[in-house]
Amino acid sequence: MSKLPVTVDTKGRVRTTKEQRRIVLAEFERSGVSAAQFAQRAGVKYSTFAAWVQRYRRTKPPGLKSPVRLLEAVVTPTALTSALQVHLPGGARLDIREASQVPLVAALVRALEKPC
Repeated sequence: MSKLPVTVDTKGRVRTTKEQRRIVLAEFERSGVSAAQFAQRAGVKYSTFAAWVQRYRRTKPPGLKSPVRLLEAVVTPTALTSALQVHLPGGARLDIREASQVPLVAALVRALEKPC
């Protein structure tokens, strides 16, 4: 990623053509880095770059959406390896040794919260 060619107007503002912005935005879509990182690499203020991205995404035809990146997460259920202890007022203690006991303990605690 090289810096954008700089054209400065009479008020000192950096100017880019639509074609330059289109090329930069297409490169950003392929890059996989954050907008802040890309803006810094391109030599553009983040606020300016964010406005470009927003305008580009709003006017982009629906078929040109950036690809969705998915990551598969595999979760295997496991038994609790150690006991969970719940200490109740008055010195009572509950030892939870299996995950299946958690809903029962939660119901018990809710019942104990209610006034007699």
